Amino acid sequence: MATETDRDMIRAEERTGLDDFLLDDPYRRWLEREGVKVIDEFAFADLNDVELGPWERKGGSGAVINIPYPVLTNDSQLIEIKPGGRSEPEHHMYEEIVYVLSGRGATTIWDADGEKSTFEWQKGALFSVPLNCWYEHFNGSGVEPARYLAVTNAPPMMRLFNDAEFIFNTDTRFKGRFGGQEDYFSGNGTLYSGRLWVSNFIPNAPDMPLWSWDERGAGGINAFFYLSGNSTKAHVSEFPVGTYKKAHKHGPGANLVLLSGDAGYSLLWTKEDRSDVRKADWKVGSLVIVPSDDCLHQHFNSGTRRARYLALTPGLMGLRAPRAGAGEGADVSMKDGGRQIEYDDEAPEVLDLFEEECLKNGATPNMRRFFPSRKNFKHELPA
Repeated sequence: MATETDRDMIRAEERTGLDDFLLDDPYRRWLEREGVKVIDEFAFADLNDVELGPWERKGGSGAVINIPYPVLTNDSQLIEIKPGGRSEPEHHMYEEIVYVLSGRGATTIWDADGEKSTFEWQKGALFSVPLNCWYEHFNGSGVEPARYLAVTNAPPMMRLFNDAEFIFNTDTRFKGRFGGQEDYFSGNGTLYSGRLWVSNFIPNAPDMPLWSWDERGAGGINAFFYLSGNSTKAHVSEFPVGTYKKAHKHGPGANLVLLSGDAGYSLLWTKEDRSDVRKADWKVGSLVIVPSDDCLHQHFNSGTRRARYLALTPGLMGLRAPRAGAGEGADVSMKDGGRQIEYDDEAPEVLDLFEEECLKNGATPNMRRFFPSRKNFKHELPA
């Protein structure tokens, strides 16, 4: 059933029965059948504190997060497995990348005619079950719940096929993605092109090694991931104390989960005069989702520790390039045809606010070196 956000594309007084039929959404129909709680929002202070609803099939409770955007490129499923609980076995024709927010447990996977393979996970783990493989999640604690965020490309896949029977019940195997290898989730991997880590299981994303990414500014480091043969993308970025990344824009649906750092925020806006800017404060466990393709956004470490975040992005179905369809040109200056604002071209109040936030948190801002032509600053910094 189409939401009012979807129907806004055609004004209600101009809509016809044919329009209602064309706007009928297989993905929204699936959400209705599931009876799951749906949250329309793009910024969350702490995913561990988000109130969930019943979702027993997933192991206890959950909610689906949808950004306020007419045609969703992905969704975010926030799941909590009750103590000693387990999810029901399932398989589906959409990709799903899992980040474990809290707890510990195990996952068993198998294909239509293969033996079962089980791997263990804990807080900080990142993985993706291969496309259309059967799987089941288990909470390894009898007293504490386990909570995870799963970012999926269910919306476009369900709209593409418009057939729930096919999405959830076809036995099609993808041997090129998974062939029953015993070491598939061992955590081993291969590094390509300096920052692309090809693996199927990241045991501890908050502490894994990262590599230099000079184009994004201020000494940032990064790793892109290629997980389980997915088109869906993932990467981890980190930037030093007293610094922030350059503003940029790309496709909607990039989920940014804060993995480390003690204070910081993101700014998001679409209007040239920045009159609609929204400040989303974050800490470990916060989530910020890029809500539209015209949304400029910028991330700031105003705390006393290095800040690291995980980005889970839609990518472009069928392309294996690390950023295809979501981040191409996001590290290229707008003056050169890209989608990034260089430091010297940003609004002066961006630096002013950042220095104010740093001083408030006991951190030393270290960004004036990137503004050699600026003469006057709003705040006096400690010597």
